[in-house]
Amino acid sequence: MKILLVDDSGTMRTIQKRCLSKLGIEDVTEAEDGVQALELFVASSFDIVLSDWNMPNMDGLQLLKEIRQRNKDIPVIMITTEAERARVVTAIQAGVSDYLVKPFTPDSLKSKLERWVTSNA
Repeated sequence: MKILLVDDSGTMRTIQKRCLSKLGIEDVTEAEDGVQALELFVASSFDIVLSDWNMPNMDGLQLLKEIRQRNKDIPVIMITTEAERARVVTAIQAGVSDYLVKPFTPDSLKSKLERWVTSNA
């Protein structure tokens, strides 16, 4: 499984990569903002995108919209501190596949990934 991990916090990327590694997922490409992520997304293929919402240059919502213009099927999981109902609804309307609020447990990340790996198998 090839994952595009997008978060402006190097610490959060490290934590998420550690969680993914514990799940046996080592093929992870990192991006620190939506602009870099979109460039990587266009240049390569990924099975799942994990993205933060609040980032400089291009936020996760705009990245989601850009990805959906190019690929309507790839699972995009928003991993963010944005827990307000209105924000979740906005993400769903934009085409997010799933939503995980920080802080999260490795088990909650695992269940989200398993859900989308199984449904796309």
